[in-house]
Amino acid sequence: MSKNPTVELKLPILKNMELIATQTAEVVSKHMNLSEEKSGEISMAIIEACINAFEHSESKEEIFIHFIISDESLTVKVIDQGVGFDASEIEIPDIENKLKSSERKRGWGIMLIKELMDHVDFVSDSSGTTLTMVKNKDKNE
Repeated sequence: MSKNPTVELKLPILKNMELIATQTAEVVSKHMNLSEEKSGEISMAIIEACINAFEHSESKEEIFIHFIISDESLTVKVIDQGVGFDASEIEIPDIENKLKSSERKRGWGIMLIKELMDHVDFVSDSSGTTLTMVKNKDKNE
């Protein structure tokens, strides 16, 4: 078996397709002996990442998700071939104003992903976006 086996998914942009990615994450997490807590954090981050890609990329076809397994960590890449975005234009919502207003309680995705995962990075241009998320293994896992 290769040093860093990879599981690759191609998901059509359809309602609830992110659940296929979370099921895959659960299987990969079990294979890696990750805790239930870490598995849940990975799944929540994937849901946010998929929803962002589905809603904001303007990609018409599909998104790709790569799970890269190593001895030290799980790397998850969510890749779309959409319009891209300027990271400097992402505004972190003001919690107080959001809670008091009647507007939709949205806009937490990137912030939540950064809280759930150990390392988050994204590369985005007019040909698409690649979000890279890493969850480290504990020494006893």
